Amino acid sequence: MVKHIVCFQFLEEGDGRTKVENLQIAKEMLERLFETVPTLKAMAVHMNDERASAGNFDMILEAEYESWEDLNAYVVHPEHKKVGQFMAKVRKSRASVDYEF
Repeated sequence: MVKHIVCFQFLEEGDGRTKVENLQIAKEMLERLFETVPTLKAMAVHMNDERASAGNFDMILEAEYESWEDLNAYVVHPEHKKVGQFMAKVRKSRASVDYEF
Protein backbone atom coordinates (compact mmCIF):
# COMPACT_ATOMS: atom_id res chain seq x y z
CA MET A 1 0.00 0.00 0.00
CA VAL A 2 1.06 3.56 -0.69
CA LYS A 3 0.09 6.57 1.42
CA HIS A 4 -0.13 10.01 -0.20
CA ILE A 5 -0.28 12.97 2.20
CA VAL A 6 -0.66 16.53 0.95
CA CYS A 7 -0.82 19.72 3.04
CA PHE A 8 -2.20 22.93 1.56
CA GLN A 9 -1.99 26.53 2.65
CA PHE A 10 -4.60 28.73 0.98
CA LEU A 11 -4.54 32.36 -0.10
CA GLU A 12 -6.71 34.74 1.94
CA GLU A 13 -8.58 35.43 -1.31
CA GLY A 14 -8.38 33.49 -4.54
CA ASP A 15 -10.41 33.15 -7.71
CA GLY A 16 -12.87 35.78 -6.43
CA ARG A 17 -13.64 33.98 -3.16
CA THR A 18 -12.50 34.00 0.47
CA LYS A 19 -10.18 31.42 1.98
CA VAL A 20 -13.10 29.84 3.86
CA GLU A 21 -15.16 29.52 0.69
CA ASN A 22 -12.25 28.01 -1.24
CA LEU A 23 -11.46 25.58 1.56
CA GLN A 24 -15.02 24.25 1.43
CA ILE A 25 -14.98 23.97 -2.38
CA ALA A 26 -11.61 22.19 -2.31
CA LYS A 27 -12.78 19.76 0.36
CA GLU A 28 -15.87 18.86 -1.66
CA MET A 29 -13.88 18.47 -4.88
CA LEU A 30 -11.29 16.25 -3.21
CA GLU A 31 -13.90 14.08 -1.52
CA ARG A 32 -15.70 13.56 -4.86
CA LEU A 33 -12.49 12.04 -6.23
CA PHE A 34 -13.10 9.01 -4.05
CA GLU A 35 -16.22 8.28 -6.11
CA THR A 36 -14.60 8.89 -9.50
CA VAL A 37 -10.99 7.63 -9.31
CA PRO A 38 -11.01 3.83 -9.13
CA THR A 39 -7.42 3.45 -7.88
CA LEU A 40 -8.15 5.52 -4.76
CA LYS A 41 -8.73 3.02 -1.92
CA ALA A 42 -9.12 5.35 1.08
CA MET A 43 -9.23 9.09 1.58
CA ALA A 44 -9.64 11.68 4.32
CA VAL A 45 -9.67 15.46 3.98
CA HIS A 46 -9.38 17.64 7.09
CA MET A 47 -9.17 21.36 7.69
CA ASN A 48 -7.05 23.00 10.36
CA ASP A 49 -9.17 23.72 13.42
CA GLU A 50 -9.83 27.43 13.97
CA ARG A 51 -8.46 27.03 17.52
CA ALA A 52 -5.11 25.77 16.18
CA SER A 53 -2.16 27.92 15.18
CA ALA A 54 -2.82 30.22 12.24
CA GLY A 55 0.67 29.30 11.01
CA ASN A 56 -0.40 25.71 10.34
CA PHE A 57 -1.37 24.45 6.92
CA ASP A 58 -5.07 24.96 6.21
CA MET A 59 -5.95 21.51 4.85
CA ILE A 60 -4.57 17.99 4.71
CA LEU A 61 -5.37 15.19 2.29
CA GLU A 62 -4.53 11.61 3.22
CA ALA A 63 -5.05 9.01 0.50
CA GLU A 64 -4.18 5.33 0.08
CA TYR A 65 -3.47 3.26 -3.02
CA GLU A 66 -2.68 -0.40 -3.62
CA SER A 67 0.53 0.43 -5.50
CA TRP A 68 2.75 3.16 -6.90
CA GLU A 69 1.13 2.53 -10.29
CA ASP A 70 -2.28 3.25 -8.76
CA LEU A 71 -1.00 6.51 -7.26
CA ASN A 72 0.45 7.49 -10.64
CA ALA A 73 -2.89 6.70 -12.31
CA TYR A 74 -4.59 9.01 -9.78
CA VAL A 75 -2.14 11.83 -10.54
CA VAL A 76 -3.02 11.83 -14.27
CA HIS A 77 -6.76 11.12 -13.87
CA PRO A 78 -8.80 13.90 -15.56
CA GLU A 79 -10.89 14.59 -12.42
CA HIS A 80 -7.74 14.96 -10.32
CA LYS A 81 -6.34 17.35 -12.93
CA LYS A 82 -9.50 19.51 -12.55
CA VAL A 83 -8.94 19.72 -8.81
CA GLY A 84 -5.31 20.65 -9.42
CA GLN A 85 -6.33 23.47 -11.74
CA PHE A 86 -8.65 24.88 -9.08
CA MET A 87 -6.08 24.49 -6.31
CA ALA A 88 -3.41 26.31 -8.35
CA LYS A 89 -5.60 29.43 -8.28
CA VAL A 90 -6.42 29.39 -4.54
CA ARG A 91 -3.42 27.94 -2.70
CA LYS A 92 -0.35 29.68 -1.38
CA SER A 93 1.74 26.55 -0.85
CA ARG A 94 1.67 22.78 -0.96
CA ALA A 95 3.78 20.05 0.65
CA SER A 96 3.49 16.31 0.14
CA VAL A 97 4.90 12.99 1.27
CA ASP A 98 4.40 9.59 -0.35
CA TYR A 99 5.49 6.34 1.30
CA GLU A 100 4.90 2.62 1.21
CA PHE A 101 3.46 0.89 4.25
